[in-house]
Amino acid sequence: MKYCKRCVMPDTRPGITFDENGVCCACTHFDNRKNIDWDKRFEEFKALCDKYRGCNGPDGYDCAVAVSGGKDSHYQVHILKEVMGMNPILFSVEDNFPMTEAGKHNLKNISEAFGCTIISCKPNIKVQKTLMRKFFEKYGKPTWYVDRLIYTFPLHMALKFNTPLLCYGENVSYEYGGNDDEETYSARGQIENGVAVGFDTSELVGDGVTEGDLSLIKAPSANELAGLDPFYLSYFMPWNSFDNYEFAKSRGFHDLTGEWERSHHVEQFDQIDSRAYLVHSWLKYPKFGHGAATDYSARMIRYGMIDRNQAIEWVKERDGNLDKRCVEDFCEFLGYSEKEFWDIIDKFYNRDIFEKRDGKWMLKDPIWEQK
Repeated sequence: MKYCKRCVMPDTRPGITFDENGVCCACTHFDNRKNIDWDKRFEEFKALCDKYRGCNGPDGYDCAVAVSGGKDSHYQVHILKEVMGMNPILFSVEDNFPMTEAGKHNLKNISEAFGCTIISCKPNIKVQKTLMRKFFEKYGKPTWYVDRLIYTFPLHMALKFNTPLLCYGENVSYEYGGNDDEETYSARGQIENGVAVGFDTSELVGDGVTEGDLSLIKAPSANELAGLDPFYLSYFMPWNSFDNYEFAKSRGFHDLTGEWERSHHVEQFDQIDSRAYLVHSWLKYPKFGHGAATDYSARMIRYGMIDRNQAIEWVKERDGNLDKRCVEDFCEFLGYSEKEFWDIIDKFYNRDIFEKRDGKWMLKDPIWEQK
């Protein structure tokens, strides 16, 4: 494994690239912000909003936001409703896992704080459990069904409510490195990204799952999608996870302080809705050798909050240390014993970058040995 010379991101992150100086594309894109005329971008954003303003009459919804209730959702709704004067409707997918107290509070808070209607999708629990088990055991992607809904449900709802202007937060591939590394305002292509890419229905139907159960995870047709204008807010203004967090707190957002300190994260405010879901994001670690600690440490270096040595210490301590409460909730929801859980996890360790020492998987080329 090779690591960015500036942050701590490894070259095993899918789609990431490094320049001739060994600096990752996420860092170079961040550096390029100083060359962007943000006032001009904001004027482009105003023109985009004006294009759809009042599209359903003076009192109708004229845009939509795909929300989780998180810090970024709070910021997105604020920008559209309070800064741009739009009338957004919010679309959300809840994953049926036991929610944290913070997660319960935040989804309600975003409605009350900004005076917005939320339409939430609660997936078919039987289908979710069936497909979770199948995708966890076969691909190490336990939340694929829910993640697919997170991308498709807002598209279906935007069509039903005639709100073509559909807001998403940051362009993940561009901001942090990924397969669709293109600076664009349009989020139309994200339906086929690495998280939510579709599977042939022959892999999904069976074991009590029917074609009818899968209707919402099928993307709208190409003709229907052509009538939507989904966009990334991060194209129009410089995106900063910590600034969004501070703003969200000022409007009633709760982090995990006093409720739960996660062993594999370096912050307590991102993806905090449920514990079991985090098994999915942690599975990047056995597959690619990095996890949430790497992700946020890298951002904090770019934001000038910490130095690389501090980040390396956090990565060493936390990246592979999946929190036991995540495992407990995940196993209880799906009916696994913890031994069964870890036996399944074991087969997804990437033998090219990991080796077993004394029965424990260890990175062959950890960043702390390359300083």
